[in-house]
Amino acid sequence: MIGYLTIGTNDLQRAAAFYEPLLALLGAKRGVTQERYIGWAAPGAPMLMVIKPFDGNAAAGGNGNMVSLAATSRAQVEAVYNKAIALGARDEGAVGMRGDHFYGGYFRDLDGNKLAVYVMV
Repeated sequence: MIGYLTIGTNDLQRAAAFYEPLLALLGAKRGVTQERYIGWAAPGAPMLMVIKPFDGNAAAGGNGNMVSLAATSRAQVEAVYNKAIALGARDEGAVGMRGDHFYGGYFRDLDGNKLAVYVMV
């Protein structure tokens, strides 16, 4: 149902330097590069794009908004989360079990957007 998601950024190149190695850990490759946005996708998955807001105002992380990145294993969850933190992301909840079947971690990117990486176990 979801075709693509956009995440606002105030610095497109800085965002690209953050997301390129992070999303590569999930098998995503850059699929589109334009003046205002860059997008990555893994086979069979929606595209995730970073974009400079169309209205020219500053991008800001939304309260209650979050993008969840699906992983295939606990090790992949840990690798993505640890890479995000190493690239300058802010911790929003360390990797671990939440409930009986959800294993994941939460972080905010360089622009304050909240993301999760998870796997159902």
